Formats: sequence, C-alpha cells, structure tokens
Amino acid sequence: MVADGLRVLFCGINPGLMSAATGHHFARPGNRFWPALHRSGFTPRQLKPSEERELLAYGLGITNVVARATARADELSGQEYVEGGRILAEKVARLRPAWLAVVGVTAYRVAFHDRVARVGPQDRTIGGTRVWVLPNPSGLNALWTTPKLTDAFRAFRLITGLPDASCAGGPED
Repeated sequence: MVADGLRVLFCGINPGLMSAATGHHFARPGNRFWPALHRSGFTPRQLKPSEERELLAYGLGITNVVARATARADELSGQEYVEGGRILAEKVARLRPAWLAVVGVTAYRVAFHDRVARVGPQDRTIGGTRVWVLPNPSGLNALWTTPKLTDAFRAFRLITGLPDASCAGGPED
C-alpha cells in the first residue's frame, strides 16, 4: 500500500510465506508489527493485516525491500537486498514520503551498504525523505519484546510529529 506524499512509508524486509499467501504485509499471526504500530500511537486501533489499506487514511504506507517471499529473511541473498534497496530508493524518490521507516536493521545495512547502521535515525536521506530504522517485529527477533518494539515505534512516531492516534486526540501516554 503506497501513495504519493505519505508521512511515513514503512518498509518490511520481504513477504513471509503467510504474507505471500494472503497478499497482506506482516500477516503471520506471531508478527508484532500491527500491535506495535497501534500501541505506539500510529493507528487508533490494532489493524488486521487484511485492513492494511486503512493505513493510507493515516498518511502511512507499507512496502518491502525485497519482493520475493521466503520462510525466513535469512534465505535472501545479499544481491537481492542490494537490488531491493535500489528499487526502494527509486520508489521513495518517486513517492516522496516524509519518512522511510525500514523495519529490520540487518536488511537496511545490506540494502544500503551501511554496516554501522543502528535502530533509530540514519544520516542517509533519499531526496527529501528522511530515513529511520526500526527493529524487525518478527517473532524470531526475541531480543525485541513487544513492549520494547512499541517503545521504538513510539520514539519514531514522536519524531515524525504525528499525533497519538491510539488516544483519539487524548494526551500523550
């Protein structure tokens, strides 16, 4: 789900097998993207993967670095990441979102040749688009619990200037 002029374009690594089967991003039941997105205030309720089109109403979009579906991201080659990064950069230059949020630091490092990248803001911009790296929300990434993921997503939302949609206009939590 992409469109011109988004506030944030979230970018996953690649479709998992469940996402490929359903045609929706982060579709595996154990994936924590949708809970973290809501709990951090990007959306007023937790969306289901099948409701991803609703992201556009919040100025959000979603795409992937690599289009090929795999059971695990470690099945992708470095060449696939680099080519995916090139295509992603072209997409970002064309769509001009305010922010690109790559969800997965290893994918970002390989796709954009940045071995020292960490979760958080990056020095790189693509045209006028600023870049932020978020942790991979896959259940396989046990280092980042749902509360820690939520905190990382919330810190990013605060930088974007987007209001806390989870409170429907209420005070920041």
